[in-house]
Amino acid sequence: MDRRVLALPAMCVVGALALTACGSSGGGTASDGSVTLKLVAADYGDKESNSSKAYWNGLTAAFTAANPEIKVDVQVVNWNDIDKQVKTMIQSGNVPDVLQTGGYADKVADDLLYKAEDVLSTGTRANLIDSFAEAGQVNGVQYGIPFVSSARAFFYNKALFQQAGIAQPPATWDEVRKDAELIKAKVPGVTPYALPLGPEEAQGESMMWELGNGGGPVDKGGKYSINSQANIDTFGWLKSNLVDPGLTYANPATTDRKTAFADFAAGKAAMLNGHPSLIQMSKDGKVDYAVAPIPGKTGPLKSTLGVADWTMAFKKNGHRDQIKKFLDFAYSKDNTLKFDETYNLMPVTQDTLKEMTASGKHKDLEPFFALLPHASFYPLGDTSWDAVSAELKKTVGTAVAGDPAKVLGDLQKKAQDAVANK
Repeated sequence: MDRRVLALPAMCVVGALALTACGSSGGGTASDGSVTLKLVAADYGDKESNSSKAYWNGLTAAFTAANPEIKVDVQVVNWNDIDKQVKTMIQSGNVPDVLQTGGYADKVADDLLYKAEDVLSTGTRANLIDSFAEAGQVNGVQYGIPFVSSARAFFYNKALFQQAGIAQPPATWDEVRKDAELIKAKVPGVTPYALPLGPEEAQGESMMWELGNGGGPVDKGGKYSINSQANIDTFGWLKSNLVDPGLTYANPATTDRKTAFADFAAGKAAMLNGHPSLIQMSKDGKVDYAVAPIPGKTGPLKSTLGVADWTMAFKKNGHRDQIKKFLDFAYSKDNTLKFDETYNLMPVTQDTLKEMTASGKHKDLEPFFALLPHASFYPLGDTSWDAVSAELKKTVGTAVAGDPAKVLGDLQKKAQDAVANK
């Protein structure tokens, strides 16, 4: 779930970013006393027909119908551009009131955000699942409001495996390699293993592989360990065993998750690491798929990658009371359930979790519900993580083309610089 510009031209144009520049009441208070909130949200769809725009437009229309004095301008941005676009907005003073994206801690470091207790009612805060509410804290204070969650698992195409004579999913890296070799030999035209290390979510794919070798972006003490020997060995294995032999994409560093998911859902890729939204995509593509634990170096991962995406509220425009009304509305069970079911994601609120587990409609999510309590998370509470994550997205994928030690060493230095500059 886990993971996203518009430049202001000299002349005013239609769009959320242009509203303030043109002197409109967007994001401010109109003469009639009404307030317009600016909402920027990430797009969870993989095409225009299932873009998150439809969800947010419907929700905000219903909210304004119930609260005529509060209007909401909605801007939905793809995951590749959202971090860069929001940074530009903040630098230009065109700060949103509410942002829904992949991370929050860097905004806390710059003292931009309201505390969660300032913009959520007691009831809404109490309804958040405890572990996710805690993951939204920096130094014991919650700023990040969890929006959706997911865990990662291994997807494989049962029909392609059968064609290649493979009876069961791989449990180790060596089995991944052997299965990929069989698929390449017996099922031409198919990508045996879809390895997306492009900028959309390279930090996630790399962490799943690192966990399989006892590594990860930080050590047990929470310090960055990007160039640990375990991580260097992980990328060395990927380069030697999957990339160089042509068992994955020719250039994983420029291949995004969206491409890998689309290939799997079209029957063009045999296996990959995925999150629950891939379930519906696979069904839509009529792919005979199955889900298993992610293979590690010597056996399946005991702790998979868990991801939460976040909502946060900015202080700059002074709309605390209006934001609170909006977020309480957005976090009602009906609204959160609709979003989670639309994208087959897992909830972060207790009432929606109870509804999804009791309804009997989400059997396909049960493996993910089982994985989440044992998941490993990004170091979300570290205020340098967003900057470090951005660097990982840009260049960690090149470690499977060049020298892993050099690429990861350069990233480690940037991480240490980010910590020093917090």
